[in-house]
Amino acid sequence: MNLRALWILAILTLIMAVPAAAQEKPVKAGTARYGDSTATARKYQNLLYGVIKTIDANAMVLEKTKAGIDQTLKFEPKTKFIRDDKPSSREVLKVGDQVYVDVREDKKTGDLYAKKVVTGIVVPVE
Repeated sequence: MNLRALWILAILTLIMAVPAAAQEKPVKAGTARYGDSTATARKYQNLLYGVIKTIDANAMVLEKTKAGIDQTLKFEPKTKFIRDDKPSSREVLKVGDQVYVDVREDKKTGDLYAKKVVTGIVVPVE
């Protein structure tokens, strides 16, 4: 009887040890195949994303935004434009460009103003 209980205990121990040994640690983002994608995501997570539908000297309309509706953003004289991580200008933007926009809302009128417009190749933060 003692030998039989010992065999059952040994088998149960092996059964319980197999799932624990099968678990592996997840791959860290720094060693992932395409680098650390969260650095870029964090850099732009608070910005409004959209595709330029129309643009003129005073404003632009973005489509395909998170809200699912077209959104009009007005430009200010101090609006910054960045393309490929370098300073740029509004004249470089064209219909169809994908942009990330840092937006400021006017509390009185509810109008949205672009503080910073980023487009082009996104360089991850180191």
